[in-house]
Amino acid sequence: MIDNAAAGSPTSHAPSPTDAFLGDPAVQEQWDRRYAEREQLWSGQPNGALVAEVAGLTPGRVLDVGCGEGADAIWLANHGWDVTAVEVSAVALERATRHGRDAGVTVRWVHAELTEAAFAPASFDLVSAQYPALLRTSDAAAERALLAAVAPGGVLLFVHHAGVDTHPQHDGGFDPADFVWPAMMAALFDDDWVVEVDEQRPRVAPVGGAGAHHVDDVVLRARRLR
Repeated sequence: MIDNAAAGSPTSHAPSPTDAFLGDPAVQEQWDRRYAEREQLWSGQPNGALVAEVAGLTPGRVLDVGCGEGADAIWLANHGWDVTAVEVSAVALERATRHGRDAGVTVRWVHAELTEAAFAPASFDLVSAQYPALLRTSDAAAERALLAAVAPGGVLLFVHHAGVDTHPQHDGGFDPADFVWPAMMAALFDDDWVVEVDEQRPRVAPVGGAGAHHVDDVVLRARRLR
C-alpha cells in the first residue's frame, strides 16, 4: 500500500519497481503493457456517470476501484472526498501520482488487485467502480470485496459499458465471460441493500482517450442499509 496521506506533501510517493504489488504479477504485467503503449491512455477527465451520481452525496471516504491514471480520484479529492484509489498497473499509478501531485491533492494510492488489498470491512462511504476490469471467479470474490468495502449508509456505484457483456470472444483474447458485469453485482444484493439506480443511459463521455466509442452506460447505484 502506498499511503501518501502521511507523506508530508500531497501524492508525493510515486510507485517504484520495489513497491510490493498485492496480486497476480501476470495481471500487473498485462496492464503495464497496455498503459506503456501510449503516453496517456484515458482522457484525463472524470467519468460523466461518476460526476452525475456523486452530485447529491455528502463527501466522506471513497474507494476508487481501478483508478487508472487518476482522473476520477483527483476529481473526488478536489470535491472534498477522502480518497483511496486502487490500481494494478504500476505504470498507471506512476502517472496518477504525478497528476495528483500537479493538482495539489492528497490521495492514498494502493498498488493491488481489489481482492488482495485487504481494506477494512465497511470502511467507505462510497465505492466507485467505473468500467472496471474485475475478473470473474466461482466464489464471486471481486463482487463480494466491493460489497464488503461499503459502510452502512454508504453507496456502491458500479458503471459499465452497455452491451459489452454480450459480445463474442475477441480474437485478441478478450472474453466478456471472464469479467464482472452490473447484473452480477445486482444479483448479490440482499435485504441489507436498496437499489437506487439500475438503468441504461447515454454515456456522458470525456473527449478523447480509450473507450470513447462506447455510447451507452449501465449505471448501478445501491445503498447499504446496515
